[in-house]
Amino acid sequence: MQLIESISEFHRLLSLPAPLHPLVSVINVKDVKPLDSNVWAKFAANFYSVSIKHDVKVKVKYGQQYYDFDKGVMSFSSPKQVQAVELDDLNSLIQDCGSGWMLLFHPDFLYGHILGTTIKSYGYFSYEFNEALHLSDKEEQTVAEIYTKIESEYQFIDAHTQNIILTQIELMLQYCDRFYQRQFITRKKASNALLIQFEKIVNRYFDSQIAIDRGLPSLEDIASQLNISPRYMSDMLRTLTGQSAQQHIQEVVIEKAKEKLSTTTLSVAEIAYELGFERPQSFNKLFKNKTNRTPLEFRASFN
Repeated sequence: MQLIESISEFHRLLSLPAPLHPLVSVINVKDVKPLDSNVWAKFAANFYSVSIKHDVKVKVKYGQQYYDFDKGVMSFSSPKQVQAVELDDLNSLIQDCGSGWMLLFHPDFLYGHILGTTIKSYGYFSYEFNEALHLSDKEEQTVAEIYTKIESEYQFIDAHTQNIILTQIELMLQYCDRFYQRQFITRKKASNALLIQFEKIVNRYFDSQIAIDRGLPSLEDIASQLNISPRYMSDMLRTLTGQSAQQHIQEVVIEKAKEKLSTTTLSVAEIAYELGFERPQSFNKLFKNKTNRTPLEFRASFN
């Protein structure tokens, strides 16, 4: 795998002129002509990328999944995330990369600005490409205007350039956060189907007593079974239900615990063990926080 260290190197690999600013660049996808290089088989870049792309005739691999860019979507990648292009598709990519925009910015460009810290709160940088943002025409126009403003701003660099560009990047990310919330809601049918599958997986995990050997289920394992990223799963659930994925797992734990407390003679320690807790004290604390009663107090209410 090749790590593309700089935006300048990326420009060269795309047959583009050197960037006007070493740490930030806006690329018109129509101008891109990738070099015939094996680098595209598996690569990572040492900078952030925020892209809108249309009519791309290849499939890009991101993580373990492929995403087809033939429809207009917006995608995000953070430094050192692995990407790949199928070698069979490389000739098509060289001939025609489609249309759209790419915003590239190096982490060093964020130093001294609040965005250097807050960018970690934008969960979609951890999403997979198959969780890309689908924009309406109006939303795309809003974002495209920001690309244009950023590009025009670094044409003449002065003492204000960095702060103005970072303000525009932050505005773009805030809009994208809003648009993702809209997508979770407008694609509610698909999101609800994922919610149902999520609950089935968690319930099956506890019913099969896997928790005895493995402990509480991990978000990574559940997300893998759903073919989505853990961050996307948690953000989607929080938008739909007001609860994170971890809170949903805890709700299932409490329901299973109530069932065992009311229908079996197992001790609290035994129930905690069957539900994947290493220490009964942790189980007692969670149960009390969720129900305002200890497990024994809950059991006593059935006697």
